[in-house]
Amino acid sequence: MQEIGIGLVGGGYMGKAHAVAYAAVGAVFNTSLRPRLEMVTASSPESSERYRAAFGFARAADDWQTLVADPKVEAVVIASPQATHRQISETAFALGKPVFCEKPLGASVADAQAMVAAAESAGLPNMVGFNYIRTPATQFVRQLLTDGAIGDLTWFRGEHTEDFLADPAIPANWRCHGRANGCMGDLAPHMVNCALALMGDITELSARVETLHPVRPGADGPTPVDNDDHGQMMVRFASGVMGHLYFSRAATGRKMGYAYEIHGTKGAVRFDQEDQNAVWLYRADGPDAQRGFTKILTGPAHPDYLPFCQGPGHGTGYQDQIIIEARDFLHAIHSGQPVWPTFRDGLAVAQVIETAFATATDGRWHSVPLG
Repeated sequence: MQEIGIGLVGGGYMGKAHAVAYAAVGAVFNTSLRPRLEMVTASSPESSERYRAAFGFARAADDWQTLVADPKVEAVVIASPQATHRQISETAFALGKPVFCEKPLGASVADAQAMVAAAESAGLPNMVGFNYIRTPATQFVRQLLTDGAIGDLTWFRGEHTEDFLADPAIPANWRCHGRANGCMGDLAPHMVNCALALMGDITELSARVETLHPVRPGADGPTPVDNDDHGQMMVRFASGVMGHLYFSRAATGRKMGYAYEIHGTKGAVRFDQEDQNAVWLYRADGPDAQRGFTKILTGPAHPDYLPFCQGPGHGTGYQDQIIIEARDFLHAIHSGQPVWPTFRDGLAVAQVIETAFATATDGRWHSVPLG
């Protein structure tokens, strides 16, 4: 059994999730590569040391440059702000180290393109963190669609809706500034990734993007909000199928509204992350009086469920999605084969988001760049 030294850049919410995942993944999946929590760094030497002690890393680094260059750090996990992703990943690839990067891939399409170029030039394993697509339920839906269980696909509706900024009285915070921190940079990439995974490439779209609450309370009085609260897209997939996507951080009552519904000629399927261990499947067969959506609870027969639990219906949770990601990244490193979603898949999401902003400006349908 071979060890691999993990270096983690960023120790906040997602940093903790990745630290827990790499501490657990070997036991959960019996991986050939066993992670060693080698080094962590954050925004200051003090916070780096605090995260080292809390997460169980062997060492703390004063800065990311020291971490990436350290010979005992053999793979890099990036969980720092988007503006840092490009430089960290390019440096890691130049030193021959695989990289896992949290979404969105970069702070801009140009960043994402440069990161893809660096990854592919180096020929090293690379992945981008879209964890929600890895639930056993959504993996099962992908299988259903691949197997033609609901016939030819005819329509897709997806949303990612939450309500953490629904109340206009909530004071302005870091999420209210910078395009990458708006709803289209924060929530939308997850559902765009889902649509691409389940339905294939988006070839054209028309979007609207809005700020619902342009001013919020601040420490020094009313504070302008310079990014978006919600947005929607009408899309056309490469298959010709139509779709609609909606994203909001101001959807009152929604806590984790990562949800989709797909229609086909022989059935339909729907899913809601707020009930992440259930898939609703409709099959257009049998007597009309007996037709209806069937609730399927995930269990050991579904992808990546059994390593966590032997009981059907007992369920998996958010942290388990991150552990599955860690397993996949380790597999990519050990096998030398790409594991979806790669940096190029992250670029595809960034290109859809960038196109949405362009169409929201001029009100026209735009083609989405591919590749």
